Amino acid sequence: MTEALRDGIERAVASLRDRAPLVHGITGTATQGLVADGLLAAGARPMLTSTRAEAPTLVPIANALLVNLGSLNNDAREAIKPSVEAAVAHGIPWVLDPTAIGLAPVRTPLARELVALAPTAVRGNASEVLTLALGAGGGHVGRGADSTITPDAAVVAARDISRAHGCVVAVSGAVDLVTDGRQEVRVANGHPLLTQVSGTGCLLGALSAAMVGLDDVAGVVAVVAATALLTVASERAAANAAGPGSFRIRLLDELNAVSSGEVALRARLTCE
Repeated sequence: MTEALRDGIERAVASLRDRAPLVHGITGTATQGLVADGLLAAGARPMLTSTRAEAPTLVPIANALLVNLGSLNNDAREAIKPSVEAAVAHGIPWVLDPTAIGLAPVRTPLARELVALAPTAVRGNASEVLTLALGAGGGHVGRGADSTITPDAAVVAARDISRAHGCVVAVSGAVDLVTDGRQEVRVANGHPLLTQVSGTGCLLGALSAAMVGLDDVAGVVAVVAATALLTVASERAAANAAGPGSFRIRLLDELNAVSSGEVALRARLTCE
């Protein structure tokens, strides 16, 4: 199974570069630059529009929609649900990144409302996934975007979300977990500098959207490929980085430079 998954990762990264999917992103203002630059470096195309007047109307021309709840403002809040409804109506894959849900009184119920609309994939840290799985009657768990909970603590929650809503769930951490409710894949790549640059989690959500937007890549393979691409690139970037600033620049360089074969070969995978 692991070798078949490696083949799928290599094909997915190659397809990303060949087909340059257009990702329509509603994402946090603080991380838009890294998200847009990272998508371009990896081979995709970003379109970041978050106004109620325009965002839903642009969904049909995209290959995928990213909904990230970071830096949520009133305009983005009003644009999100109509944009998701447009994606569902037109059969456009979409990814939910429930950034910093937990204590937040607006984004937490919004995330629970959105997951009921059957995203193609959900990407979050363990705290966010646990909070999302609690349902409308639950409280908050952990510290939102700044999670101190490991992905293994959210395995059951990830399975529950996946089975309830028919989506792939990715839980980010030192070892990333990806599940579709039946199989589970762990990706043990990455570098601690990823946690010292704002927006790397948001970028992973965007890369996941790019991958699910490829009609020749599906399910767990798409999300694992996105995770492997970012984390393998981070290891290459960290090898010559002096600190977070140079790491950010080198991460973009390595997202562009790393080959599909190297991503597949260097991915440290465990499949269950």
